[in-house]
Amino acid sequence: MTDDHTRHSGIGELCRQAGEILSTTPGPLKRVRVQVGDMSVEVEWPETAGAPAPAVQTVQAVAAVQAPADLRMPPDAAVLEAPLVGTFYRAPSPESRAFVEVGDTVEAGQQVAVIEAMKLMNAVEADRPGRVVEILVKNGDPVEYGEPLFVLEPLRATESPTVRGTHVLDGSDR
Repeated sequence: MTDDHTRHSGIGELCRQAGEILSTTPGPLKRVRVQVGDMSVEVEWPETAGAPAPAVQTVQAVAAVQAPADLRMPPDAAVLEAPLVGTFYRAPSPESRAFVEVGDTVEAGQQVAVIEAMKLMNAVEADRPGRVVEILVKNGDPVEYGEPLFVLEPLRATESPTVRGTHVLDGSDR
């Protein structure tokens, strides 16, 4: 009976740990497995029909938010915020050039940075066209959820976005 009780309490502890992982991980998960010794708990969710699993999790985050008081922004500017906690990178690898620079114009859906979280590179994309006015975070700095990353001002009617290049994040360039 003691072995059964120990086993049940061990499984309960594994379930609690899996719950903690779920509550602290951003975005949808496909599978969680927690194992201690010969006991394990695994939970798996089916993928949406017809949707292939992406190589890089893409996150869009631009919001017209209240910026920090010391941040000078054009009145119609938007702040691109960190969509998750992790390490901010301006380029896909140390030897690659940055996705965007101050003064560059971006289009909606264009990748502007990556945030590494739990060894996964998460693409950060703009959800509107604009011009990069300021980059608020240094390359390699840790960022928190909601932390301002970029300031974007709207494009004038005569301007169009220019894409600097395409980077593929498949893990081979890190």
